[in-house]
Amino acid sequence: MTADAAAGFRHFHDQLSSLKEKLLDMSSIAEERTDLAVEALMSRDREKANLVIDGDVELNRLEMEVEQAAVELLALQQPMARDLRFIIGAIKVSNDLERVGDHAVNIAESALRLVDKPRVDISVPEIEVMARRARKMLGDSLDAFIRADGALGREVCRDDDVVDSLHDSVFRVLLTHMMADPKTITPSLELLLVGRNLERIADLATNVGEDAVYLAEGKQIKHHREDDPITEARTRPAPSS
Repeated sequence: MTADAAAGFRHFHDQLSSLKEKLLDMSSIAEERTDLAVEALMSRDREKANLVIDGDVELNRLEMEVEQAAVELLALQQPMARDLRFIIGAIKVSNDLERVGDHAVNIAESALRLVDKPRVDISVPEIEVMARRARKMLGDSLDAFIRADGALGREVCRDDDVVDSLHDSVFRVLLTHMMADPKTITPSLELLLVGRNLERIADLATNVGEDAVYLAEGKQIKHHREDDPITEARTRPAPSS
C-alpha cells in the first residue's frame, strides 16, 4: 500500500469513527430527553418539561450533521460491503433518533398541560415501566448498530412485544378510571397520549435494532421478511454442484 493510499484509508476510517460518535451523541441525548420528559410528567415539573422542548433543536442539528457526513462519505469514498451498509443505515438511524426526540417533546407537552390542573389520583405504574423499557431498547439498539451485533438487535425487536403489551394495559387501566370517575378523563387522555408516544419510541428503537441485524448479517427482518418464503428463496445461497 502506498503512503497516499494508507493516508486515504486512515482518513476514511477517521470519518467513519466521527460518524459513529455523532450517532452515539444523538442516542445519549434522545435517551436523556426521554427520561427527563417522563420525570417532568411524573413530578409535574414545568422546568424539566421546558428543558426537553427547548433542547429539541440539538437533535435536529445532529441529524443534519450525520446526514451531511454520510453523504460526503458516500460521494467521496465509494465504500463497499459493510461500510456501505453502515453509512446508509446511519442516515436512517439518525432520522429515527430525531423522531425519538419529537416524541419526548410530545410527552413534555403533556406534562405542561397537566401542571396547572388539579391532581387526580390515578395509578398507572405501567407508564414508568414502559418508559424504562423503551429507554433500554433505545440504548441497546444503538449499541447493536454501532457494534454490528445482530443478536442484540434481534433481542431489541423481541422486547417491542413487551412494550406493546404494556401499552394495551395502560389503555385498559385508564379506560377503567375514566368510566369510574369523570374527573379523571382529562388527565387520563393525556396519559393515553404519553403511552402512545412511549410505544412509538419503542417502535423507533426496533427500527434501529432491525438496521443492526441488516448491518451484521445483510438480512432484512423488517415486516418479518425473513419468514417470507419468497425472500428466503432469493437470499438462500445456491447449492454447490
